[in-house]
Parts: sequence; structure tokens; C-alpha cells
Amino acid sequence: MAAEKDTDVNKGDRRGTVCNVVISQESETGGSGDGRPPIIFNPDFFVEKLRHERPEAFTELVLSNITRLIHLPGAEFSQLLDEEPKMPNATAAGGFFRSFNFLKRKDKGVVFGMPLTEEGIAQIYQLIVFLSKNLHVEGLFRVPGNSLRQQTLREQLNSGADIDFSSGDFHPNDVATLLKSFLGELPEPLLTQRHLHAHLKITELSLFDDLGNKTSLPDKERQIEALQLLLMLLPTANRSLLKLLLDLLYHTAKQQHKNRMSAHNLALMFAPHVIWPNNMNATDLQENLKKLNSGMAFLIKHSQKIFRAPVYLREHARLQFADTSMIHSKDDLELLSVGGSPFMSAWKRSAARVRSDSDSHAEEALRELYRHVTHHMPNSAKKKKLIRQLGKQSTPGTPVSENTTPTSKKHARSRSFGGLIKKKVLGSQPAADRRGKENISCDPVS
Repeated sequence: MAAEKDTDVNKGDRRGTVCNVVISQESETGGSGDGRPPIIFNPDFFVEKLRHERPEAFTELVLSNITRLIHLPGAEFSQLLDEEPKMPNATAAGGFFRSFNFLKRKDKGVVFGMPLTEEGIAQIYQLIVFLSKNLHVEGLFRVPGNSLRQQTLREQLNSGADIDFSSGDFHPNDVATLLKSFLGELPEPLLTQRHLHAHLKITELSLFDDLGNKTSLPDKERQIEALQLLLMLLPTANRSLLKLLLDLLYHTAKQQHKNRMSAHNLALMFAPHVIWPNNMNATDLQENLKKLNSGMAFLIKHSQKIFRAPVYLREHARLQFADTSMIHSKDDLELLSVGGSPFMSAWKRSAARVRSDSDSHAEEALRELYRHVTHHMPNSAKKKKLIRQLGKQSTPGTPVSENTTPTSKKHARSRSFGGLIKKKVLGSQPAADRRGKENISCDPVS
């Protein structure tokens, strides 16, 4: 009876840890104060919704922004376009933020040397929970454990057993070494081989001086943004385990005054198992070794940020499922400055399909678009053409009509962006009402 009680307590602790992992995705983790569990708000809800309901639009959006930040030649870019492999036993409606629920259950099956599965991650999660309670051990992940105890633990994990770490049969160094062995025996690195070149390019992102010259100082903000995007393209199982692992290493590094393991030291221990490709020859490895190790250290240091979606991605995803055609964030406007990007095309198509309940939305959108064109796009023939098109769609009092020369009457079949917006808003109203409303003046956007 006592053993059964201990097992139940152990499982309860694991469920609690799972909850903490999910809650720690954001800093706002306060409870209600009345004994009830805190409400978990997921700010990336619409991003995940877009991923699963409109995967092509999601991938197009993420890739267009990755190429905005780093340069990937054709061959390297095509690697990111590879179809994501389906995770065995994963449900069709599953996602990254839902996937932590599978840690509550496990099915029997060999986990070492096999492709990642939900069941395998659930088994390995036992190691992570135990290690998270022993971060004070000096030399954790550096000092090797006992090989016989590791073999016993490996067999138990492969059999699908619940490990009773409270018995004291295993030392933290045994568990830490076995965790590294599991990662090293995966068929491919946790970060996948097809993302290797992108990770190398991210480590090269640096700041520019006032004259536009590249400096040697890393641009951490752009590196974090690029990683946020790139990690969204990982297979679900890889991303789930990576989040659990980096959380563990992050908190290990925070206690380096006890365990003597800094983020740099941990990176040296885990880079070969997480990011090094299996087929890289010695020459290429030597050339990129510093980048790979520094990239791993960066992942550890910023693990609490890189699994969040960028703000503009959240807003764009929300707009895909909202009844509005307005742009609400500065980040969205900055994103639109990439002329001809897939995002711009997707935004135009989605805005043309959106229904609006008043004609003011059309004028608001025209003003926002005009401000973007005049202030964010470089001077070019394309910019002049867009301004002329916006002038044709403007009404008296708008900044578009005030800053453009008179143009000829718009052709009835014009399909300009402004025309599509007005057609959607005003198309179903009587002609007399439309003429009356079109004479309402609008103040320029501040």
C-alpha cells in the first residue's frame, strides 16, 4: 500500500511539473489566491490555430519573415520547405502547446535510438523532472555516471516503466549522462539537419553602425526573432522536447554558483547531441565549431523567449480569424515594408475577403496603407504607381487625395487594393448612401 501511495504522489508531482512548464511560457503566472489553479492564457493561440487550420498560409508567413532576417541561397532555403514528418501516434488536432498533455501518459516501447514519439518523450521526461530537483550537484552533465546503473535505467525506460527515483538507486550524474546518450542516439539532431544552415546564419547576425556598416556586435533582438520563427518549423515532437530540455539547462545555468555549469559549459556538453549534424565531416565541423557552440549557448540563455511567436505574427494570425480589416500594430506595418513578399500578397488577399460593418474601415485601411507606402517603401517606380492607385480610390479630405495630383476617372473594372476594400464595404449599400458617405472628410493618420 505504501508503495502504491508513493507512486501516486510521484505521478501527481509529474503532472504538477507539466503544468508549471506550460505556465512558464509567459511571465504572468499568478494564481487566483483562492486555491484554484491559475487560468493559463496562451497569447499564441491564434498562431497555433493558423498553423493547423491553414498550414500553407502559416508556412508562407513564417518563411517570408525568415528570409527577411537571414539570407538563404536556393539550396539552403529549399531545405526549409521540406514537408514536416508526421509524428507517430500524434493526433491530427495536436499542437505544440497541447502536446505537453502527453507527458501524463506513457505506452511501452523502445525509446533509445528510435525516432521521437510522444511516448518516448514522456519516458525521457522522467529524467528531466528528476534532474530539475538536483540542479545543485556540482559538475552536473560534465561528470559521467556509473555505466551499470545507466544500463539498468535504460532498460527500465525502454520497457515503459515508471522510475522510482526516490529509492536512491540512481545518482543525478547517472541520469544526466543517460539524457545526453538519448539525444546522441537520435536518428538526427534535435534541431534537425535541414535547419543547420539557417542556425549558422543566425549566429552571424550583427548590428550596424550609424553609417550602415556591419559591426562585430551580435544583434540579439534579430537573433531571437529569427529563432522564434525557425523553431516554429520544427516537427512537433522535436519542438516539445527542445522546450523541455532548454528549460532544464536554463535553470541549471542559473545555479552555476552551485553546480559550476555555466551556459557556455552546458553548450559544450549538449551542442554535439542537439545541433551537430551526423554527416558533417571533420573539416566542416572544425570551421563551424565555434558557431555551433555559441548558437547552443544562445539557445540556453534565451530559452524563455525563443518559444514565443513574434508580436506581428500573433497579430496577423488573430486578424485571420477576426471580423476586421484594420492593422493594429507597428510591427505589422514594418513587416509590410518588405515589398513583394509572400506576406504582402497574403495580407491583401485576406483583407479583400474580410467583411466590415461600416465604411469607416475602408477609409482607415486606405490611410494606413498610404502612410506605409509613403514612409516605409523606398523611392521607386512601384511606389509612384501605388500612390497613383491610392489617389484614384481616395475621397476628399483623406491624406491620399491631399498629396497626389488629379487623376483620370477610375475604370469600372479596376482591381486595385483600395478598390477591393471599398467594394467589400460599400458594394451592398445603395448608391445614394455611398455618395453621401464618400463626402465625409477624414483627418490624416498621426
